[in-house]
Amino acid sequence: MPQRPNIRHVVFFSAKERADIPRMIEGLSRLGRIPQAKAFEVRRNTRNDSLSGEVDVIVYAEFADADALAAYKAHPLYQESIDIVRPLRDLRIAADF
Repeated sequence: MPQRPNIRHVVFFSAKERADIPRMIEGLSRLGRIPQAKAFEVRRNTRNDSLSGEVDVIVYAEFADADALAAYKAHPLYQESIDIVRPLRDLRIAADF
C-alpha cells in the first residue's frame, strides 16, 4: 500500500484578466521543478460548479512533511513564480492539510 503524504498543499488563484490565465499557468508550472514536491499539478478550473466561478487556476502539491514544504517555499523557483504570477492574480487562497 502506498504511503500517504503528510501534507497536501492546495492553492486557488483568480486572474485579474482572463487573457493572463495562460501566463499564470506557465509561471506556476515552474514550481513543478522544485524537488521537494512528491506530486505536483497546475490545472485550469473547468468551471463545472455553477455556484462558484471565482477560481481560474489550481495548484496541488504533496510533501513528505512540513520541512519539505518549507524547503519548497524557500527554493529560488518559488520566488521566480511569485514574481511572474503576483502581478497577474487577483485572488490567492492556500490550504494545507
